[in-house]
Amino acid sequence: MSFANLYPLYVAKAEKKGRTKVEVDEILRWFSGHSQESLEAEIAAGTNLQDFLTQAPALNPARSLITGVVCGVRVEQVEEPLMREIRYLDKLIDELAKGKAMEKILRG
Repeated sequence: MSFANLYPLYVAKAEKKGRTKVEVDEILRWFSGHSQESLEAEIAAGTNLQDFLTQAPALNPARSLITGVVCGVRVEQVEEPLMREIRYLDKLIDELAKGKAMEKILRG
């Protein structure tokens, strides 16, 4: 799947709950180590999700603090590394959509 196809779904989910694209971008930058410019370049290039995650400039080590359930699956128990990263992102966007404060979402 293309990250460019997933990105608007993240934004739509957030906006549906009164959050913003800016907040989604902040989460993605925190998670991946991308700058806003490089994040936008990845989206424009149609980078696939696997490459977006495996070639990220610096995955945030605090992402291992992300716990909870997404689609009935505990994210911290997902064994396959790529799927765990995908679930981490899903969980962060879920927390944003549920109104959680950015400081808590970013584990800061």
